[in-house]
Amino acid sequence: MDRRSFLGRASVAAVAAGLPAMAHAQARPAGSGEDGKLRLLLDRIFADRLTSNPEGATRLGLDTGKNVALKSQLEGRGATDAARSLARARSELAAIRAIDPKKLGEDARLDFDVVCYQLEGSIAGQERFHYGANSGRFAPYRLSQLTGAYQDIPDFLDTQHRVGDAVDADAYLARLGAFATVLDQETEQQRADAAKGVFAPDYILDTTLKQFAALRDKPAAETDLVTGYAAKLQKAGLPAARAGEAAKLVAEKVFPALDRQRELVRALRGKATHEAGVWRLPDGDAYYAAAAEAATTTRLSGDEIHKLGLEQVAEISARIDGILKAQGMAQGTVGARLVALNERPDQLFPNTDEGRAALLADLNAQIRRMEPRLHEQFATLPKAPVEVRRVPPSIQAGAPGGYYQNASLDGSRPGIYYINLRDTFDRPKFGLATLTHHEAVPGHHLQVMLALESQDIPLIRRRSFFSGYSEGWALYSEQLADEMGMFDGDPLGQVGYLQSLLFRATRLVVDSGMHAKRWSREKATDYLIATTGIARGRSQGEIDRYTVWPGQACSYKIGHTVWVKLRDEARAKAGANWDPKTFHSVLLKGAMPLTVLERLVRSRIA
Repeated sequence: MDRRSFLGRASVAAVAAGLPAMAHAQARPAGSGEDGKLRLLLDRIFADRLTSNPEGATRLGLDTGKNVALKSQLEGRGATDAARSLARARSELAAIRAIDPKKLGEDARLDFDVVCYQLEGSIAGQERFHYGANSGRFAPYRLSQLTGAYQDIPDFLDTQHRVGDAVDADAYLARLGAFATVLDQETEQQRADAAKGVFAPDYILDTTLKQFAALRDKPAAETDLVTGYAAKLQKAGLPAARAGEAAKLVAEKVFPALDRQRELVRALRGKATHEAGVWRLPDGDAYYAAAAEAATTTRLSGDEIHKLGLEQVAEISARIDGILKAQGMAQGTVGARLVALNERPDQLFPNTDEGRAALLADLNAQIRRMEPRLHEQFATLPKAPVEVRRVPPSIQAGAPGGYYQNASLDGSRPGIYYINLRDTFDRPKFGLATLTHHEAVPGHHLQVMLALESQDIPLIRRRSFFSGYSEGWALYSEQLADEMGMFDGDPLGQVGYLQSLLFRATRLVVDSGMHAKRWSREKATDYLIATTGIARGRSQGEIDRYTVWPGQACSYKIGHTVWVKLRDEARAKAGANWDPKTFHSVLLKGAMPLTVLERLVRSRIA
């Protein structure tokens, strides 16, 4: 999911002209009175933002027609762009607050509350902390294994930029030139942050340098930026010689910008400490509190998060213990037994191209097995399909274990569940189905696309992302799959599901441990392995992820806890009349903060 916000200027008419039919058909009318006034305002804000987020326009399939110029652009990442973003957010919030929320109907009031929450959080983060990116997900370091144009733009161009004709091919080349510009912008932003003492720990910069090498230390013509373009040209029946133009741009513009950025990272590596937590940064304790609140959309202190994690680790471990004992695995800690299960040959795909292909085929088959069952729980299903693909090898060293990208509104691209296959040992068979339920169905794909395809909520909200809501839903989906009987007769599959819950509970402990209790990277990694039994390579990657995205890992289990609590309240109230489809229809209202979700669901229950 794209974590960058829409910013910029455009007319509503121009943007509307570029929207595919899906975005228009049977859309909820703006209405009259304050409801209509708010809807028109939110549509204008969406339109105004679109042209400064051309990557977002491409992901949605909105870079066509009168908006085709967006296809040739990348979002600016300099200090001026950040200042413009903050000024725009302030102006938007003032315009929305001019509308009296007491005069709004139920759906319009929900739109009002959600968008105001987003804007207020974005403004507060940017005003309080003058380093990193803090307008949505908090990321204190401009350059890391997970942040920076050097790693997300090549992936974007490979997986999102479509080349169907000469105009698309020209646009790709224009974006290659713009790539060099945004690299230099981020280099200067990181240089300014470094002057304040803000740059990533040594082990993060080591991985970052490895990823620079994967992109830079090969001839320009052999980079994915060029070979991927060549493949797109061939598929579109366009002249292959155009790939030479891309190679020239990479060699003459992109590589020099990468060299300048890598030189800075090398210099910072020489000064870096090994301390994992953001407590060491300016106003670091407040930074973690704000980051955790932004991720979870709840207010919990580091100590409260830590305590909740320890309690849930104990409860879930006891459940796993019972199943493992019934399978004859009674010796050692739960974590040690999970390690042993992970190492069993019958639970591993070969770490070869053939093994990876078999693993991907298995995951796609799992999606097909779940799809016919969805009607039992949901009255409305997404129109867009979903499939599994491998994380591109060029970014797999620092990429998460799995993630989801939404389908485009124009139907040209399906929803995609990416899985990191740098080492198949990190992905034992007994846990794969649960990962599929989380990332695809009934997890992210169902939740994201029901909102995106909705004609009843404003476009600005169809793409809203609140980690506590969305990641909590995906984890709730894992539990729902178990409750639907997907693991009946498969005790090891159920262990995989419970290990996933345990993993997310453990995140509460280690994330707060590093950022609030000053745990070291090593202590956090050892605790994660000992508690969950997850392989060291994957565990290390997870801890490094929490280093650069403080608080985000807490959103899963906290969000899951809220979703389950609300579902159980609704089921108890309904009694014999319980219908899960009625409860799950809340997804059609779009993503929202957990505090707003609680208010909405309880009003529906009442």
